Amino acid sequence: MKSKTFEVLIGGEKITAEFTDLADQTNGSVLLKQGDTVVLATVVMSHKEKESSYFPLSVEFDERFYAAGKILGSKFIRRENRPSEEAILSGRVIDRTIRPLFEQSMRYEVQVVVMALAVGEHDPDILGINAVSLALAVSDIPWRGPVSAVRVFKEKDMEDLIINPTYKQRESLDKEFDMIICGKDTNIVMIEVGADESSETVLAEAFKKASGEIEIFNEFQKRVVAEIGKVKKEVGARVVPEEITSLFTAEWQEKLKIAIFSGVGKEHILAAEEAWLKEVKENLGDAFNKESAGHFIEERVNELLHLGAINEDKRADGRGMSELRTLYAKAGGISSTLHGSGIFYRGGTHVLGALTLGGPQDALSVSGMEGDYERRFILHYNFPPFSAGETGKLGGVNRRMVGHGALAEKALSVVIPNKEVFPYTIRIVAESLASNGSTSMASVCAGTLALMDAGVPIKRPVAGIAMGLLMEEGVVNPKYKILTDIQGPEDHHGDMDFKVAGTKNGVNAIQMDIKTDGVPISILAEAMEQARVARLQILETIEGEISVPRADISPNAPKILITKIKIDQIGMVIGTGGKVINDIKAKTGADIMIEDDGTVYITGKHGSAEKALKIVEEMTHEFKVGERFEGVVTKIAEFGAFVRLIGNTEGLVHISELAPFRVEKIGDLLKEGQVVPVIVKAVEIERNRIALSIKDCEPNFFKEQSK
Repeated sequence: MKSKTFEVLIGGEKITAEFTDLADQTNGSVLLKQGDTVVLATVVMSHKEKESSYFPLSVEFDERFYAAGKILGSKFIRRENRPSEEAILSGRVIDRTIRPLFEQSMRYEVQVVVMALAVGEHDPDILGINAVSLALAVSDIPWRGPVSAVRVFKEKDMEDLIINPTYKQRESLDKEFDMIICGKDTNIVMIEVGADESSETVLAEAFKKASGEIEIFNEFQKRVVAEIGKVKKEVGARVVPEEITSLFTAEWQEKLKIAIFSGVGKEHILAAEEAWLKEVKENLGDAFNKESAGHFIEERVNELLHLGAINEDKRADGRGMSELRTLYAKAGGISSTLHGSGIFYRGGTHVLGALTLGGPQDALSVSGMEGDYERRFILHYNFPPFSAGETGKLGGVNRRMVGHGALAEKALSVVIPNKEVFPYTIRIVAESLASNGSTSMASVCAGTLALMDAGVPIKRPVAGIAMGLLMEEGVVNPKYKILTDIQGPEDHHGDMDFKVAGTKNGVNAIQMDIKTDGVPISILAEAMEQARVARLQILETIEGEISVPRADISPNAPKILITKIKIDQIGMVIGTGGKVINDIKAKTGADIMIEDDGTVYITGKHGSAEKALKIVEEMTHEFKVGERFEGVVTKIAEFGAFVRLIGNTEGLVHISELAPFRVEKIGDLLKEGQVVPVIVKAVEIERNRIALSIKDCEPNFFKEQSK
């Protein structure tokens, strides 16, 4: 096997890039290693152009269970099938990093595949980004890389940042933030942050620290390319025919400008674009090329939006640069059947958050290449086609829906109470019902309202906002405008989609995508501060509707009761093959879950939880001398009477313990089925015997009975 190896130190740890002929049918490939974690990245470009209205790039992150020394968990399926949520999110991170650096007019299909071949102490996602960059950089595929990524981790109350932490460090340390950040030439290309109310200042400093490590890897990549890189293929930029450009007169320029800055939004812009295409078609007849004409008019809209903002302080809907659209918040109000709900409007973006509470047994079990775990807080995001005024297929989940749901879940998970305080499994479904800019951040707001409406004792309300950027191109010190609360045209034509979610105390989540070659850190710091101001405004609206979580959960939600049994009693409650616990469930209708430490969670509605709790407590009750009971006589013998105390537990009242006087015949005083007061005299655990006394409990019981 042919092989050439390069090494670099990042964060004090060695990363090795090995270029071999292992996948020699590709345009470029690389094995990238850190410790025992290894990924293979391959890139392939088609030989012919594809009929498409957009650049056909696909990115796949392939998990293989052998990478973790595991066989897939299902008894009936032992082969990897659909990608996990983790794989989808890793693929999206790579896509969002590399896509802006391609010529968007290119129509050659490019496919990127990352295979995690071995998983050691480090997450393969960072290696995956860097491996793809190396594979593209050394290939003959046209691309404006390289770009590099690092993970930055900060522990609470510690100043030092950890670069590319291990799984163990991320799990065991008290996290303030966990960040994936990608960049090139000191600018930032992509950001993904999960934080616990971090300050904007601390995050901006982390961006700077990360940028230094990123540039080390970028220089490393450039050295590799200089030594083994291929000559890039010539893919000519698409030129719009002169017969199309000549039709765009000054009159059309003015029409388009009026449509863009009408204050209405995308409807007028779409109408103007359709009118333009119609006129071009009428003029050119058979020579009409819809793709070229459409691309040209899109470029003009893009250009005018930029010029209007940068030179004239104008936005498409007439707002100021830092002005929010009209806000509306409603907690509840859909139906009392729902355990909690929230409706949030931000201009033309409307999201419904619907919340359901379940027991601990309803937690989502995840069995993945990187480990097994449970999620007791879940947020799912739906984007039906009607929310964008379009028709299309309903059902199913796409990558965008997974990504938006994961971002909103990340933002809200920080304020969810721990299991000891609130043992419920919580599922929120965010329904995007109208979309005009950042439904993911509106989902955070609707989710907060739903949580508070449901009576979930969250730490603090969370809100999210999407920031945009319009910046000059090809200039050393470009002029720019940061936009608060981007809507349709600004999202589509803008240079940055910078989503920031958090509480009044700090940031919980960040996600950044761009359409340029990078954004300076100074601009990101400015955008974070502008986002903070907007977030506080949104939180005022949310707290104006509902200031604290409701005192009680919905009466339609299940009730959870908790008790603790001894570890050696677990087997008794479960029974052989689960016979006992299943019998309790069948009798009561409640769900029961027992943890390894003996904690028992009982979930049910309409009194079922109380019934099941009583049975479990009776089964596991440990009798103590001096306890008093009202028992039922179950059997009479010559030497005494057997009395059922609780559950199926019985004790013996010896004939001498019946009354303070001599008893000749027990049947003269007692009969089966009679209820009698008793006190525990002695407990012999080894012999499973309980001695009871009626006379010590109620000395005058039989005298009272005879009256």
